[in-house]
This record gives sequence, structure tokens and C-alpha cells, in this order.
Amino acid sequence: MASDYLIVHRNILPDYLEKVIEARQLLVSHQAKTVTEAVQLCGISRNTYYKYKDYVFLPGEQAYRRKAVISLVVHDEAGCLSAVLTAISSLNASIITISQAIPLSGKASVTISLDIQDMQCSTEKMIAKLQALPQTITVLLDAME
Repeated sequence: MASDYLIVHRNILPDYLEKVIEARQLLVSHQAKTVTEAVQLCGISRNTYYKYKDYVFLPGEQAYRRKAVISLVVHDEAGCLSAVLTAISSLNASIITISQAIPLSGKASVTISLDIQDMQCSTEKMIAKLQALPQTITVLLDAME
């Protein structure tokens, strides 16, 4: 993983990379409530933000210690949670905690906190992969640091 990173001076980078960091900081500090609001304040497109947000960090930012919390609604069938955990594991994300509510009406709510520092894809791709599972009904990214 460390071999994937370079240390470069900001003077050689395009301005929009710093604006991606600025937008992320606006979201973390709650100065902007949505990605749309943050990117408008920074003068970049949503596409630029999403393309680079998982790849540019300031020194000292916790790029290596990233965590995420996801909420899922799954079918109440044997093996559903196992399929979700297998998919998460295949992306090199580590599970920190799992909380499952009592199933009602054939559905179960699950909240999973993850260590995503070694994950081999973006959080958007992880959510898409989980949503594509036949066992899942909905998947939401609740929080990320």
C-alpha cells in the first residue's frame, strides 16, 4: 500500500486537487451540509470531487486510518449476512463491529463499521457491490472518516 503513494510539492499539482481537500474539510466540519454545497463553495464539479476525494490528502490527515459505517437492509434468510461479510472481505475491508436488529416482515437491519484503509476500491464501488448482492435490499454509507 505504501508503494502506491508519492510525496510531491503542491506547486506542481493542479489547483482542483486542493479544492477537493477543501471540499472534504467543509463536509467534515459541517460548514457544508451536502457534497453539492461543498463543491459549489470550492468552485469544482461534483465529478471532480468524487474522482479524487479518496486519493488526495493533506499531511496528517488520516488517509491510512479510514473508517466507514454502512447500514443495510437484508432479506431475513439464512446466509444473507454471510454473503455481505464475504463481499466486504473480498474488498480487503476489515469489519470492526456488526449490529443486527431483530428481523421484521422478512427484513433485517444491519449496521457495520469498517476499517477501509486497505480497501482496494472506492467506497462508492463497495456500496455498489453490496447493493448488487441478491441478499441486500438497501445499502447506505452512513459515515466515513
